[in-house]
Amino acid sequence: MVTMRKMKLLTFLILLVFLTSFFLNYTPTVVTTIWFPKQMVIGISENFRKLMKLPPRSCTCSHCVNELRVSHWFDERFNETMQPLLTLHNSLMEEETYSWWLKLQREKNPKNLNDTIKELFSVVPGDVDPMLENESVGCRRCAVVGNSGNLKQSQYGSQIDEHDFVLRMNKAPTMGFEADVGSKTTHHLVYPESFRELGENVSMILVPFKITDLQWVVSATTKGTISHTYVPVPMKIKVKKEKILIYHPAFIKYVFDNWLQGHGRYPSTGILSVIFSLHICDEVDLYGFGADSKGNWHHYWENNPSAGAFRKTGVHDGDFESNVTATLASIHKIRIFKGR
Repeated sequence: MVTMRKMKLLTFLILLVFLTSFFLNYTPTVVTTIWFPKQMVIGISENFRKLMKLPPRSCTCSHCVNELRVSHWFDERFNETMQPLLTLHNSLMEEETYSWWLKLQREKNPKNLNDTIKELFSVVPGDVDPMLENESVGCRRCAVVGNSGNLKQSQYGSQIDEHDFVLRMNKAPTMGFEADVGSKTTHHLVYPESFRELGENVSMILVPFKITDLQWVVSATTKGTISHTYVPVPMKIKVKKEKILIYHPAFIKYVFDNWLQGHGRYPSTGILSVIFSLHICDEVDLYGFGADSKGNWHHYWENNPSAGAFRKTGVHDGDFESNVTATLASIHKIRIFKGR
């Protein structure tokens, strides 16, 4: 019965690949500037190979974050088919997604996305992170470490470092703060304006809010021609090319639509990190999110009284994002460690 079902699926997918290839080769007028004909066929083929494999790696945690039918609220928002990282095989972007993403930072005279992505993946790998594809870990535990001042004197360091994956973001340092924030980092989310040099074995996840951000990766790892976006940015970075990953613009829109339901202008790096972790991890622990015990919004490495001003700009809806994480914690999808 299973074999017969697979044969029918095989026949259907072969026919689909053939018709797709024929359609794209002989009907060029319907292909917009953001579609990649060859990659579409490759992507279909790759998805077919995945379908023919055994079921996905089973989670052996006591509570698995992607388990459905536990919370209707979660089921309405979580889409397990969404791919967090941009690769050569999933570069297709719907017109609506592309138009929305292009308006995020109102970029003037943006370059062609097709050409930019082709250039990008000629410099950095266009594959999924091997660490994230590793199926040997039956219970993948992730710590998402925010930048809140509530981490000060928290003594969470050793606890954070015990996780399989430790995600950090933007300019967050660890040196000198190890007792509270840990020393381990596996993945660090940044955009050009928030970049900081990373450890040798840390994977950089670029969160692109505009086409220039993708161009910056190419520039910063080669000739160093881009020195300014809307603020000065590093002309060169020391991150190994094989350690550079790209957050998928379509995933940004998914976070905005499904999880934030249109609140704010676009998601913050913090909530993007949280939802990203729901898709790559089995257990998710949050550290360093929200205000400190006195209600102050500031970074653990500085005393900046204006650090919470982002909540009033209208770009990010910090309060709504905080409600999302609080709800996730209330239904036992994540744990939040509030520090001090």
